[in-house]
Amino acid sequence: MVVQLYLYTFGAIFNHFFKSIIMDCIIIDDEAMSRAIIVQMIKEHSNYNIKEEFNSAIDAIKYLNQNEVDLIFLDIHMPNFSGIDFIQTIKNQTKVILITADKNYAIEAFEYENVVDYLVKPLVKERFIKAIEKSDRRLSVPFFKKPTPDELSNELYININRKLIKIQFDKISLIESKGDYIYIKTDTKSYTVHSTLKKIIDKLPKDIFMKVHRCFIINTNQIVDIEDNTILLGKDIIPLSRTNRKELMLRLNLL
Repeated sequence: MVVQLYLYTFGAIFNHFFKSIIMDCIIIDDEAMSRAIIVQMIKEHSNYNIKEEFNSAIDAIKYLNQNEVDLIFLDIHMPNFSGIDFIQTIKNQTKVILITADKNYAIEAFEYENVVDYLVKPLVKERFIKAIEKSDRRLSVPFFKKPTPDELSNELYININRKLIKIQFDKISLIESKGDYIYIKTDTKSYTVHSTLKKIIDKLPKDIFMKVHRCFIINTNQIVDIEDNTILLGKDIIPLSRTNRKELMLRLNLL
């Protein structure tokens, strides 16, 4: 109890310091005027640094494959690749403030944990400030940071009949959702575990694994071929959704 109280107090002391950290952000909107308005409003907040502006979500994804930012200001309605498609595509949990003229996506948008706020055009300064303040709270740096899968070992432990079984990541070929359970297939064995795709994907290295369908996560290193909306993974044929196909194409080393 003493240790917990100490850590809480220590974190509180540094809370003000963390708020002053410069936050890198990008803007994605196909309308130049909208980007200009967002830029003007952001510049009134000195702890936000605009790294880049994009009129295409595809160009932004290419940028994020090589660079990291803390916050993304994102339009929903854009040609060829919508803001919702973009959120489903980005590999990490970078925080997003959605900015759109359409109110109809609000419920769907907040299903994504990294969506901080949902602003409707035309932007109102007071409402924009509230979104910024909310992102400040969400971006506060914790005293202890939970290691990411890439920082951990290359293995996963699953609980089968009260027995912990170790599985090497590179041995997993696919993971399928089956109701309240997931089916994990490896090179030699298969396991059924009481869990969800959402829970396990956070524990997998993102450079190897990808969700290609609402029911499937695959090891991209084990892809044999891709044809239309299906993936051949060893001897298994896996469905590939339209939205996830776009991300997969970006990740592949195409000739």
